[in-house]
Amino acid sequence: MEMLFEEEQQQIQAISDRLQKDSNAIAVLVINKDGQEIARSGQTSDLDITSLSSLFAGNVAATGEIAKFLREEEFGGQFHEGTKQNVHISVVARRAILVVIFDGRSSLGLVRLRVRKATEEMTKIFDALVKKIAAQQAAGIGGGSQLPGEITDEDIDKLFGE
Repeated sequence: MEMLFEEEQQQIQAISDRLQKDSNAIAVLVINKDGQEIARSGQTSDLDITSLSSLFAGNVAATGEIAKFLREEEFGGQFHEGTKQNVHISVVARRAILVVIFDGRSSLGLVRLRVRKATEEMTKIFDALVKKIAAQQAAGIGGGSQLPGEITDEDIDKLFGE
């Protein structure tokens, strides 16, 4: 399973790097819904990634509960405007959270445009990963307790955990 994740993680990292450059963002974070880092790009050395990732995951979870109360399936994106920095948050394939931190050198329109493309690319990677894991389980590789061919969100989360 470790080797399986490495290839997908590298692909997600490449998308994150490209998104950061193409959107002229300060930083890009990709985290799972439990707040575990998957990838990061840009100026992240001054950021407390662990704390931010947990807070962003909590924010998405709280917003998900608001969506339920409003009879929405899920809010796919959020935008927070600050005086110096802005944050665009989107959910990718219901499995990951994509965070773009940007300032006046970029614009919300540009970020949204670039995020849309990156989200499509990451969704394909997550979907392919689900199929790979299901195929391994069906072949008896992986040792999960599910029936062959079944895959759970927990299986995916374990791959992206520490």
